[in-house]
Amino acid sequence: MSPNTLPELPRLMIDEAVKSALLEDWGRAGDVTSQATLPSTATARAVIAARKPGVLAGAGCAESAFRQTDTRLQFDLARNDGDRLAPGDIVAHIEGPARALLAAERVALNFLGHLSGIATATSLFADQIAHTKADIVCTRKTTPGLRAFEKYAVKCGGGANHRFGLDDAVLIKDNHIAVAGGVTNAIEAAKAFAGHLVKIEVEVDTLEQLEEALAAAPDVVMLDNMPPERLEKAVGIANGKVLLEASGGIELDTVRAVAESGVDLISSGWITHSAPVLDLGLDIELS
Repeated sequence: MSPNTLPELPRLMIDEAVKSALLEDWGRAGDVTSQATLPSTATARAVIAARKPGVLAGAGCAESAFRQTDTRLQFDLARNDGDRLAPGDIVAHIEGPARALLAAERVALNFLGHLSGIATATSLFADQIAHTKADIVCTRKTTPGLRAFEKYAVKCGGGANHRFGLDDAVLIKDNHIAVAGGVTNAIEAAKAFAGHLVKIEVEVDTLEQLEEALAAAPDVVMLDNMPPERLEKAVGIANGKVLLEASGGIELDTVRAVAESGVDLISSGWITHSAPVLDLGLDIELS
């Protein structure tokens, strides 16, 4: 993936998150192991490399970890976010004061491994449905404080973003419907409240609810926990009047059938809250 197709996380946002992680790791005295074993004048060269196949995300966070630890550290990227990695591929070269290099190592790798894991998981889903019109999208099931980073990683993996928070779209779920007194009541109330730039989505559990929702004309309908054959019927009923999003327990071995039903979007919380970390390592290069 070209880096030009990706959103850009503000440097201030990256630096603040990385700074908090560095302070957490350094504690009250810094890296006492490196201070105890390495002279202050020692320098080192290292590489970050992939140990498993995957998709890179979080390079800016890794760069920030080394830069904030010591401005004398030179960090040169060999690959870009969104690139696919094979085992052994070099991601970055780092050179400079050895103590600082090792003090930044874990924080840099934590961000890289976590975000690359999300990008990799997303790519696995996206690859399964590439022959369809559907997009894989993330949810709000994210790590507190890291939502923007994790949603960025989803984009690196070829996915798309759902809403970022409770304030940027109306998403009427089953509990809203229960309290509001029905699908129609909830949609009509949302339309009366929301501005013209605010999208309205409603979650339905049955085809009967879908027909009721279509009559009230939301922008998007979420089809919750429907098997592929029911999703296909829903696509026929909607007949292109609204965007349709499939949601609920969709896994890698079922996402293809869901996409082939004809839905427009497939949402997955798993790609952010349960994606395995991608194994990347930092190795010192000996002269």
